[in-house]
Amino acid sequence: MDTKAGPPEPHPCCSPRPPGKPGQSLSQYWRPTATPGPWGRGPAQLQVLGMLAVLWLGAGTLTYLLWQLPTPGTRGQVHPEEVPPAWAPTGQDGEESCRLVIVESVPQDLPSAAGSPSAQPLARAWLQLLDTAQESVHVASYYWSLTGHDIGVNDSSSQPGEALLQKLQQLLDRNVSLAVATSKPTLARESTDLQALAAQGAQVRQVPMGHLTRGVLHSKFWVVDGRHVYLGSANMDWRSLTQVKELGTIIYNCSHLARDLEKTFQTYWVLGAPQAVLPKTWPQNFSSHINLAQPFQGLFDGVPTTAYFSASPPVLCPRGRTRDLDALLAVMGAAQEFIYASVMEYFPTTRFARPARYWPALDDALRAAAFSRGVRVRLLVSCWLHTDPAMFPFLRSLQALSNPAANISVDVKVFIVPVGNHSNIPFSRVNHSKFMVTERAAYIGTSNWSEDYFSSTSGVGLVVNQTAPCARLGVATVQEQLRQLFERDWSSRYAVGLDGQAPGQDCVWRS
Repeated sequence: MDTKAGPPEPHPCCSPRPPGKPGQSLSQYWRPTATPGPWGRGPAQLQVLGMLAVLWLGAGTLTYLLWQLPTPGTRGQVHPEEVPPAWAPTGQDGEESCRLVIVESVPQDLPSAAGSPSAQPLARAWLQLLDTAQESVHVASYYWSLTGHDIGVNDSSSQPGEALLQKLQQLLDRNVSLAVATSKPTLARESTDLQALAAQGAQVRQVPMGHLTRGVLHSKFWVVDGRHVYLGSANMDWRSLTQVKELGTIIYNCSHLARDLEKTFQTYWVLGAPQAVLPKTWPQNFSSHINLAQPFQGLFDGVPTTAYFSASPPVLCPRGRTRDLDALLAVMGAAQEFIYASVMEYFPTTRFARPARYWPALDDALRAAAFSRGVRVRLLVSCWLHTDPAMFPFLRSLQALSNPAANISVDVKVFIVPVGNHSNIPFSRVNHSKFMVTERAAYIGTSNWSEDYFSSTSGVGLVVNQTAPCARLGVATVQEQLRQLFERDWSSRYAVGLDGQAPGQDCVWRS
């Protein structure tokens, strides 16, 4: 979930401060501060580094400075030319064999039917991913809350979060660089564990999205050694490991994709510098050559795969970066058989802007797929203590389009996580996943489906397509894996149809 002091997804986008103005001086990004620099710990090192860079490059270029100086890198005192880029691969790209693993967290006391498909547990996968780190870990997360005492809760289910915090501290002890980009503002209280990591040497920047775009930094991803990535719905929150239903993916040994996602992390990093402003045009080094029109192509465990990352909002999409909304629409538009989507919230409107605006982009795409192409549409939306009843008329309207006689199939269900004996844990017991799958592609993202998440709030998405070779018919593509997980949830007793359900009622299942 996405907050502690308020509903997890809503953000304080009604900031009284005006958004930053594009086109202001980029030099404001690198005013020396006491924030640990990329290779040292203070302004003196940054000044020396700047002088060395000018001597090395002659006149130097703005692009070089923009790309190099904000980049969090190896800790300690070393000469700049001895420091590899944050994304430097540890081997030859031609020798890489990318591997994609679906990960999920299932709330405690949420049993599935025997024999149901499952993904790798998120808590274990995160620890294993950190075990691979040799040089750097870069994390983007809305907020941090890895220990129960952060919210005044003493519950054994916080143990995996505490183990994760301990693992991060161990990384710092063995001189692995940890850089964190988090949101400012956030509805969560200031994280004591993030403060502890910063005191131990982690570099932390709060990105003032409320000031820059009237949104928040809602992205949730890691880049490890510029070679492995995690992306998914889970925040750096212990409840995401044991009390909230999450879904994501880890891609191992794929520096092409990792260095591309690192560029998105760098957009946050430079905007988290003191007095940073949105550039009118992002420098070339932030541009991506991996996108909807030209996806990465490679073998993932021998399976031919195409993949690319998308981002939001548009002002955080440098040249070549596919916008997150365009990625979703492209996946929907290419579907010929089915579209299955699992999201926490579904609103064809704005959620936080006032006055509210109608925003039918995704709703229209689902209707067009069902009506014009006979695509089977299934939408699974979360229903919990903090569900806004205003969502139900939109869900009922979408389902009303269904007409089996005309080959129009649209079904909507809500997923209810039983509270059971966990009522002492605030903002938990909810399906927080955000993914979509068709017969052609899988999309795993970080955004809910309403206008603000695509226009003002930062998010990321991954679009993957796999084709199993004829010689490996037993191989489950990522589309097939996600389809099975979706159908498991759709067919479970926790998924309830809209028929007979009063809007906003019965969203708390206590037994």
